Amino acid sequence: MKETIGIGRRKRAVSAVRLRPGSGKVDVNGRKFEEYFTLSLQRDAILAPLLKFSTPNKYDLIIRLKGGGISAQVIATRLGIARALVQEQEHLKPDLKNLGYLTRDPRKRERKKYGLAGARKRFQFSKR
Repeated sequence: MKETIGIGRRKRAVSAVRLRPGSGKVDVNGRKFEEYFTLSLQRDAILAPLLKFSTPNKYDLIIRLKGGGISAQVIATRLGIARALVQEQEHLKPDLKNLGYLTRDPRKRERKKYGLAGARKRFQFSKR
């Protein structure tokens, strides 16, 4: 049984996606897909690469997520699925790239600096 693995990242979220031939079952951290991602908008964003280029019932997905918020996890998972699809079917790469599914969002959280309230926010200035 051949399976492909795609890793996706965004901010602090890391998603490892296993794509294997099956019936369309999706497992996220041992929970059902609908239970973990409750909003249909999130589920649609995750499955977009599959829906665009192949039938979603053709593959089973096993997704392992760590860190980040739910929104970052969605985008990281979408990237992981797209990367796994490219490993499976190399001819999909230009189309996935044009749609932006293979683009890693490089923005990260900026560190807090000493003497400041946050990364850039300052403490309130008092003249007297």
